[in-house]
Amino acid sequence: MGRYLAIDYGTKRTGIAVSDNLKIIANGLTTVPTHTLLYYLKSYFEKENVEKIIVGLPKQMNNEYSENMKHIRPFVKKLQSLYPDIPVELYDERFTSSLAQQTIIEAGLKKKDRQNKALVDEVSAVIILQSYMESLRLQNR
Repeated sequence: MGRYLAIDYGTKRTGIAVSDNLKIIANGLTTVPTHTLLYYLKSYFEKENVEKIIVGLPKQMNNEYSENMKHIRPFVKKLQSLYPDIPVELYDERFTSSLAQQTIIEAGLKKKDRQNKALVDEVSAVIILQSYMESLRLQNR
């Protein structure tokens, strides 16, 4: 059994989260500069068994794709060509940044830490992954 890995893809930074082996809890892994993302994933996949990759799907309130989709499509195609044995799913990421900000505030972090955009990206990836796993549990009921 492998883990799920979630990606909150950004043009500058990308947040990454992983599940535990039982796929119950999502944990923040890191935030990496996007230009190093594929190198980071290659190294991670050599050490860990990843069963599925979940990539945040950027949608607007009117259900149309946001501007970032033009960057995500080629990235997903590249992932699928490099790792054909690992399924890649897109999952709605609406509100994850604002939920991440709220979570960081509720955690009681200092203002300087709350302004850390890398932390927001990582927490966003956690929210994407936890929401994805919850949706699977609800479907299986």
